[in-house]
Amino acid sequence: MNVHQRSMMQPYSGYHMRNVPHEDAELTHVGPGTPCGEYMRRFWQPVCLSQELTDLPHAVRIVGEDLVVFRDKSGAVGVLHRHCSHRGTSLEYGIVSERGIRCCYHGWLFDTDGTILETPGEPPDSRLRESLKHGAYPAREYAGLVFAYMGPPDEQPEFPMFDTYFLSDNKLVPYSCHYSCSWLQVHENFVDPIHAVFLHTRLNGTQFTDAWHDLPATEFIEKDAGLYYITTRQVGDRVWVRTNHIMLPNFGQVAALWEAVEKEKLFNRASVTRWSVPIDDTNSWIFGYRHFNDVVDTAGIGKEEECGIDTVDFLGQTGNRSYEERQREPGDWDALVGQRPIAIHDLEHLGTTDKGVAMWRRLLREGIRGEGGFSGKPATWGYAGDPVHTYTHDTALEIPANGMTGDEQEEYLARIGREVLDCIFSGDAYEGDQRKAHIEKQLLDLRDRYCG
Repeated sequence: MNVHQRSMMQPYSGYHMRNVPHEDAELTHVGPGTPCGEYMRRFWQPVCLSQELTDLPHAVRIVGEDLVVFRDKSGAVGVLHRHCSHRGTSLEYGIVSERGIRCCYHGWLFDTDGTILETPGEPPDSRLRESLKHGAYPAREYAGLVFAYMGPPDEQPEFPMFDTYFLSDNKLVPYSCHYSCSWLQVHENFVDPIHAVFLHTRLNGTQFTDAWHDLPATEFIEKDAGLYYITTRQVGDRVWVRTNHIMLPNFGQVAALWEAVEKEKLFNRASVTRWSVPIDDTNSWIFGYRHFNDVVDTAGIGKEEECGIDTVDFLGQTGNRSYEERQREPGDWDALVGQRPIAIHDLEHLGTTDKGVAMWRRLLREGIRGEGGFSGKPATWGYAGDPVHTYTHDTALEIPANGMTGDEQEEYLARIGREVLDCIFSGDAYEGDQRKAHIEKQLLDLRDRYCG
């Protein structure tokens, strides 16, 4: 240890810690031509909520690009470069037309695919409009969200349809939340289940339910361009296994928010589907769906009417509370934005509870570089007609406490958690209700083995 390092080990050593290293640009810079930005562009990304498309254009910034989104009067959705190809006037001031959008300055008319339909100030025989295209991206609208594909046109993937979209008696309600920080630290919250024990339960009062209070046995599994965390707790006479499923590069699902483990539950699905979408290097959106049904919210706590533009129905997800409120009861927004506009990884001191964060950064870096399992091309969500399987779940099995303590109990719970996720993976050969029935039978058999 040199003199400088020793000085940093002394009390009141702030003087020696003033210099802030650079951020990890490979993972956090997202503009055109950056490694992470180019990777992001190879996936369909949400860009706004459908309700933001009125009779006026909607200006957005996504992965460092200024865009305008609109729905023309025929119902077609366009995602165009914001500045007019003629003289650069912003199309956010354009006129939404029967077909396409018209620039307010000289009347050029652009179709949703970038075709220039009219250049009315030019002579009738002008071929100017045929000599160029305006920048445009393919758009897709689904269940209240507008998506764009911003990557190479010849590499456009299928639009992924996830299995949780099709659950019976399940309503998808779109929402967004703005974060004034890098997308990465927002997304890493997905792979940090331990923060729920402290931030959401022990330190500032229970924000969800008391079942979150105890530290769980925790494991992380890599599979198919995704990361799964498994948390397992003994709650009374039940073992509660919870898995969140996170997919490259910025997709994930959250299990039940207000899970109370009040009864046996088998394959209860997601309460939130969401994307952490970069605006630029230091700002991001969460775009997503809240799932409303009687299974993931048995107590009926969720409030559909509170979900929308920069708002969602659980505490601490936006900066829209007063500063004093956020200081007295901080939520995810405050903890994440408080890491600096871009978190400095070289100043962190990761511990055993941060295993998922370290794994996610490595997995993301491999995806960006096309290394490991992603050699040759970026990993994309497999899609061949059937909905993409997702694995986020809550499972509560009637398995009474066994009297174990310490490491022995932790290993016992971890083993149950792994076996529960194996039961869920075993349903991959099936779809829909058949998959659900197969998984539930496997889980009941597992419960019986532990209680036999």
